[in-house]
Order: sequence, then structure tokens, then C-alpha cells
Amino acid sequence: MNNLLTEPVLTALIAGALLAMTPIMFAALGESISEQAGVLNVGLEGMMLFGAYAGFNGALYIHSSWAGLLCGALGGVVAASVMAVLCVRMRLDQIVIGVALFLFAEGVTSLLHGVQFGDEYPRIGNTGEIQVPLLHDLPVVGESVFSQHPIVYLGIALVFLVRWMLKKTSLGLSLRAAGETPTALDAAGVDVTRTRTVAVLSCGALAGIGGAYLAIVGAGSFTPLMTQGSGFIAIVLAMLARGKVVWVIVMSFVFGVSLSISTALQLARINVSTDVVQMLPYLTVIVVLVLFARRSYLPSALALPYFRGER
Repeated sequence: MNNLLTEPVLTALIAGALLAMTPIMFAALGESISEQAGVLNVGLEGMMLFGAYAGFNGALYIHSSWAGLLCGALGGVVAASVMAVLCVRMRLDQIVIGVALFLFAEGVTSLLHGVQFGDEYPRIGNTGEIQVPLLHDLPVVGESVFSQHPIVYLGIALVFLVRWMLKKTSLGLSLRAAGETPTALDAAGVDVTRTRTVAVLSCGALAGIGGAYLAIVGAGSFTPLMTQGSGFIAIVLAMLARGKVVWVIVMSFVFGVSLSISTALQLARINVSTDVVQMLPYLTVIVVLVLFARRSYLPSALALPYFRGER
């Protein structure tokens, strides 16, 4: 037990958790916005993959992690536009299109990477982490919490901004009405299709940033299928947040801890089977689902296409 509580172990555990939680936090935040507007974005994983590929190439060739994150957001928006056109405007089945988008992203990004780099996996160097003055010198949390890429802090701030937007602005009210009572929103003179389109494209941008962070900061390289289910985990977390987006941070951090615990165990010199360690993140999700699934909140019009004039 003492080995587990040493400062290097705790520092590594928290730092690894923040590294692992950030892409999931961005994706889950985007999914929360999309679900509030009534669109179940099953293609979230595909958007993260497009973001990871576009973001990595942006950072590699422009030599800027910020440019890479912007390219990742654009890649996610391009993928999300498929959902917006087919599901929101053409009113096709959201789950079928989402699964198709995910499979398409897996194949296309793997193909493009193979054509572009072959068997090579180029890496990105310094990604621009910063050390917060004074706070960086604190024990345990100094080197872990206050020595991160600025996008981590901006992402956490963005969660609170989205919370304020959903609760206090007319845009937030329109988004929530699009997911709860789209007929009432339409009757109020607000275009339901446009509102849902904005939500889906916003989701794509955030998922793309999450994927880009994973490739640029997390791995420093792009590898096919590198998201490994992060998008689907983000969907679960968004549902369990019950519309309270601040909970996205908490649950993403818990999941991040389960992903980084292997490093802490190695530093503590505790031998645990690799299979057990790799199983922990998904076991965590199962436990959370068992404990809180009944409390999950889903908008009444979620995944239902809106046809004007129907009630």
C-alpha cells in the first residue's frame, strides 16, 4: 500500500489520467451537445479517427500542435457533415448511418495512412506543454496537473462554458427543445433542422479535437484504429452525465485513471497480469453502467427524425 501512495506513483497516475481523459472528455462533450439536440451520434468514433488523421498531418507538416488541433477539428466537421446531411436533413436512421460512418472512417484513415507513409510511423516532437508558474512546484499535482498542453485547461473551461450555454442562453434552450419537443421549437419559429445541424457539426469539431489530441499529444504519431473504442466510451459517458455536462469531466477522469493505472503499478513494482490491466478500463465502464444506467437521462426525441407537421 505504501508503494502505491508514493509521490512518483501518484504523479504518474494523475498525469496519465489527464492524458487519457482529455480526448474522451472532448468527444463526450460533443456527444452531450448532439444528444441534447436529439441526435444520437454513433459515428463519434469515426469523427475522432478523421480528427486524429487530419490533426496529425496538420501538426506534422505545419510544425504546430495548435494547427494540428485546428485541422483535427476540421476533419471532425467534415465527418460530421455526413451525419448532418444524411440523418438530420434526409432523416435516415441515425444508428445505421453512424455505424457506417465509423466503419468508413476506419477503412479510409487506414488506407490513407498506408498510401502516405507505408510501413513508417513518423513522430511529432515537442507539442507545447506548459508549466504553470508556482503551481508547477506543488507536490504530486504540480508535475501532473500543472504541466500539460494548454488545450487540456481550455477543454475543462469549455465544459463549463457549454454548461452555461445550455442553461442560460437562447441557443441552449433551442438545442434542448430540439431534443425534447421539436414540434414546440418549430412552432416557436426556430428551424429544427438547422438547430440539429449546428449541434452535430459542433459535436464533430469537438470529437475531431479529441482525436487530434490523442494523435498529437497522447501518442505523438498516428496509427490506424488508434482510438480503440474511445468514441463509444464517450457516448456512454454522455448518456450517464444526464445532461449535466460537468459530470463529463468527472467520469472522463475516472476512466483515465483506469487507463493509466498500469504505469502506476509498474512504478510501484507490483506485478499484475497485462490482460487484467488492459481489461480495467472496460470493466470500469461496465461497473458504472450497472450502478448508474437507470439514472441515465435521454431526451424524449433522441434518435427520432423530425418531420415537420407531424405530432
